[in-house]
Amino acid sequence: MICVAAAAALVSLSACSANPSANPTASPSAATPSPTAKPSGWTDTLSGITVTGAYLKEPKVAFKSPFVIDQTRTQVLKQGTGATVSASGFVAVQYYGVDGRDGKMFDQSYGTATPAEFPLQGVIAGFQKGLTGQKVGSRVLIAMPGSDAYDSSGGSGDGTILVGDTLVFVVDIVNTWTGAQGKTVTPPAGLPTVTDNGTSTPTVTIPKTAAPTAMVAQTLIEGDGPKVTSSSTLITHYVGYSWNTGQVIDDHWSTLDQAALNSSLPGFQTGLVGKTERSRVLLVLPPKDGFPEGSKNPPVTKGDTVVYVVDILMAA
Repeated sequence: MICVAAAAALVSLSACSANPSANPTASPSAATPSPTAKPSGWTDTLSGITVTGAYLKEPKVAFKSPFVIDQTRTQVLKQGTGATVSASGFVAVQYYGVDGRDGKMFDQSYGTATPAEFPLQGVIAGFQKGLTGQKVGSRVLIAMPGSDAYDSSGGSGDGTILVGDTLVFVVDIVNTWTGAQGKTVTPPAGLPTVTDNGTSTPTVTIPKTAAPTAMVAQTLIEGDGPKVTSSSTLITHYVGYSWNTGQVIDDHWSTLDQAALNSSLPGFQTGLVGKTERSRVLLVLPPKDGFPEGSKNPPVTKGDTVVYVVDILMAA
């Protein structure tokens, strides 16, 4: 997000080192069951797991340990009717995780006031596989082998989860989104117009008038997530245009950009504070709020006003 120093990793799900957003790269492990050497507790079904409790209430999970699953397997315990989770999307969930080796809960989010939020591209492979294609409002049971969990990182790091451990999760899907999501807001006349092209980069049309001398931060879609603060780290999609030429100068719509807001352009720091997660914001930045001396990357001529459309995907 036009930052001085972007954060190196995606926002963590919790402070616990054994959480789904630790983002290890899945790789084969010697502890992974094979057709010729099946460890104690090996199974290819979820029938031995019992889950009780209502959606959005902390579940009780019971099975005979050790429990070792052959591959990531999913069972829908309650079918939702909301939006479908995309592999490239974001989710808000409540989750409860149990280690198959000893049957003990190692991490859960039901004690928090708000659901955990994260991009599926930033979590362990078993979570990606288990949630992709599921619907908001569902309660899903996911069991994953160590190769889809923490084997490649040598376990959880705190000794809670060992290499080879199967993990069992109950996940309640509260929301999902891939871009801005919320109430459409009609901007005042005279501003650049923004055409929504679905999942591809929006088109911005610059009016044939002089650029404004004051910065504009106009909400186009108002999301219902938490508000951005001056200390927030944001994950965004954005595209930037030159007012003078009407051409794209900065296109980061097809990639996720993560940065601390206080390391971004002055106009981002001023214009995005107070906006809400899942919102789309139109920023018109005169030189003092954008690039006072111009820029080589992105290519901005000194004195030019820049126009950005920003989707605030996550704020933490």
